[in-house]
Amino acid sequence: MVLAKLDGADLREADLYRTDLTTASLEGANLVGANLGNANLSNANLTAEQLAQVKTLEGATMPDGTKHD
Repeated sequence: MVLAKLDGADLREADLYRTDLTTASLEGANLVGANLGNANLSNANLTAEQLAQVKTLEGATMPDGTKHD
């Protein structure tokens, strides 16, 4: 079950701090400069390229369930 369908969304520089994106579908979403600090990304479909472009992932729960430092 997909909690949020954000495929192709323009989320450049969006403040998604502490957002619950569990199981979110983010295929092709633009996350350049987005704040994903302390966000829950468990089971979200994000690519390594998308994650490399965000402003911060500090404290985020990553798609594999681990915590980002």
